[in-house]
Amino acid sequence: MSIPLEKLTEYKYRIPKSYKAGMRVDGIVYIDEKMLPSLVDDNALDQVAHVAFLPGIVKYSLAMPDIHWGYGFCIGGVAATDIAQGGVISPGGVGFDINCGVRLLRTDLDVSDLSGKIEKIVNNLYHHVPSGVGSKGEVKVSRQEQKRLMINGAQWAVSRGFGTPDDLEYCEENGAMEGADPDTVSDRAYERGKQQAGTLGSGNHFLEVQRVEEIFDIDAAGVLGVWPGQIMVMVHTGSRGFGYQICDEYVRLMRNCLTKYKIEVPDRQLACAPVNSPEGKQYLGAMRAAANYAWANRQVITHLVRESFEKVFSKSWQTMGMDLVYDVAHNVAKIETHTVDGEKKKLCVHRKGATRSFGPNNSDIPSKYQGIGQPVIIPGDMGRASYLLVGTAHAEEETFGTTCHGAGRLKSRHEALKTIRFDQLMKELKEKGIEVRATGKKTIVEEAPQAYKDVNDVVDIVHRAGLSKRVCRMKPLCVVKG
Repeated sequence: MSIPLEKLTEYKYRIPKSYKAGMRVDGIVYIDEKMLPSLVDDNALDQVAHVAFLPGIVKYSLAMPDIHWGYGFCIGGVAATDIAQGGVISPGGVGFDINCGVRLLRTDLDVSDLSGKIEKIVNNLYHHVPSGVGSKGEVKVSRQEQKRLMINGAQWAVSRGFGTPDDLEYCEENGAMEGADPDTVSDRAYERGKQQAGTLGSGNHFLEVQRVEEIFDIDAAGVLGVWPGQIMVMVHTGSRGFGYQICDEYVRLMRNCLTKYKIEVPDRQLACAPVNSPEGKQYLGAMRAAANYAWANRQVITHLVRESFEKVFSKSWQTMGMDLVYDVAHNVAKIETHTVDGEKKKLCVHRKGATRSFGPNNSDIPSKYQGIGQPVIIPGDMGRASYLLVGTAHAEEETFGTTCHGAGRLKSRHEALKTIRFDQLMKELKEKGIEVRATGKKTIVEEAPQAYKDVNDVVDIVHRAGLSKRVCRMKPLCVVKG
């Protein structure tokens, strides 16, 4: 059965709930005709339809333009469930890398300040920030200290000298979700998280030094402290093996909940439980612990990045103006209040490979950004560009305040390894003036620009659809891959 896609606007398509018996709401996909062919051999659209079966789902099952197949939910998938009406929470709607997210540091350095120093910078970052599969950091914590880390997140890191209190103000949730429960976390997860705080990890995680190439919104850029030619640093990583272990265990636990709570879904990867059930509350407590672990991880890495720049430039990071612009989560479920059919409702909002995009005057964003909206950070691939945007009131009305999270894969890692030559790729990146470091050739090939959609196209869709507004585009100068 082919999937019926009804074109609503140039950037918005609908999968009607009549497509499959059991769909409670329509599916809405933000995409354009140019990107449609990339979904032909992908099951992601069916996943959008399957999410529409979830008990308590309201409005739509949504997908952003970086959509591609994932576990349970597609990557780029968004769904909100009404807690008072038996709404569920699904680990597959959050993902294995809980609070995989991205943060952006500004600097007072101009691109000319880096002349002749790019290789030194990338080498310092590569050696100073642990990366790669199974990487371990210098931050070793006891079980009791891990509990404090899980509860306090980035604040835990700051209290131990990894940053300043100002950093916390510019993190989503101030770097720690309330309600984290260390007692819902297994011994195996504790063991995996014992030595991974302050590590980049593997896969699509990265550190990237960038220059601001183009400004689109001068006023917003002024508030954000951004100008053409400026040097920025982007950090992309999550909760590492700690979060993976939590997701893996709760996916298996919640499969039993399908029978217990008489929940019917077309895919067991959508295993779920009512938010207010014992299992739902346990998962929320553990998921929040992993989210806070990720914020602590990114905070420690921020400290290591600042130290690396201090070594290269022989100046303090404060003198170089290396302040945090913002930190946003990609894979998380949050309890938020949104208006549905004219009525305010408490919802469980799943964002799987999707970014919060709250508009101006929202009390959940820093006072400095009240006039422009929440900063939205969209990384691309290591050969093209990344973007800084701001959230919109329209996104709050239409997508529970959500936009895309990145470029989105075009090729699987396996396909990339089969079709892309390492030597040719490195030559192309070098010709663009981009220095790359990684623990192995395989990672670089898997993360080649050709394996991803063009982030310029993805951002163009969310900008024109009003889900977030472009502020500036940034080009990579050097990259450390996980």
